[in-house]
Formats: sequence, C-alpha cells, structure tokens
Amino acid sequence: MASPTTTLLLPLPLLLFLLASTTPSSTAAIADHEDDGLTHIHLYVHETYTGPNATAAAVLQSPLGANTSSFGSMGVVDDEIRAGPDRSSALLGRYQGVFFGTSLELGKGYLSAITLLFTAGEYAGSSLAVQGPILGFTAPSSAPSSGGPGNSGSPRGTCCSR
Repeated sequence: MASPTTTLLLPLPLLLFLLASTTPSSTAAIADHEDDGLTHIHLYVHETYTGPNATAAAVLQSPLGANTSSFGSMGVVDDEIRAGPDRSSALLGRYQGVFFGTSLELGKGYLSAITLLFTAGEYAGSSLAVQGPILGFTAPSSAPSSGGPGNSGSPRGTCCSR
C-alpha cells in the first residue's frame, strides 16, 4: 500500500508541512513565457508524512502544546520534485528546507527557508533559494526567491504556492 503523500504546485515556499494529507503525489511542468520576458516554472513537490520513507518530519513541537499553537515548532523536509503528477514521473531534484512556527495562533504563521535543488532536466545543476512567511495553508502565498550555483544570470523573483 502506498504511504500518505501530498502534492503541491510550486513556484512556492510551500508545503502543507505540518498538516497530514493522503492525496496522491504529483509533479511539474516547465514553461517559458516569452511574451512577458519571464520564465515561469511550475513544479509539483511530493511529500510523504509517514512510514520509513517519510520526507517531512516535525523536529520540535510547540512548547505551548501541539493543540494550542505552532509557535516555537520546527520541521524539516527533503521532498522530491518530479516532472509529472505521478510519483513514477521523472525525478527533477529535491525540495529541502526548514519551517519554524512563528505564530501564537494554531496553524497560522510559519517562516520557511527552502532550497530547490535541480538534478535533472533543463535546470540540472541549478538551485533556487526561497525564504519567507507561510500565513496559514488555505490561501495561495508567495515569497521571494533567488538563484544559486549553476544559475546563469542569478535569477530572482517570487515563488507562489497553491
């Protein structure tokens, strides 16, 4: 039986890290939009919350209690970035980082620091760093991003999660 996973559409900092999900995983498509002079990269992140192959973990629980607040909690991720909506699609890289609970309200306000490491495909050898807030998990959010080693021209922009 497949383990529970979550699928996220990226250009984003992301994930429904501390919320359990059992939806099937998915992947990404990449498209250049010459009409606006920008490159739009759409990615699916595959995250597994349980089992021996879990890719997300809560490292610290809130000192105020798990049912009271996320404040002071910390989690880590090492998720797969794939080329299609199916877990068997081509592996494009890794989505690695940390999340910190920064709000006294339960499920509201996290700070994320994520690196997208591309190991295959058009962007192989490149990376994007994404840092910023996640203000709840019900609405799209965005955070600034910048390119790292392997990127020509030091790309920068905004990552949006849905």
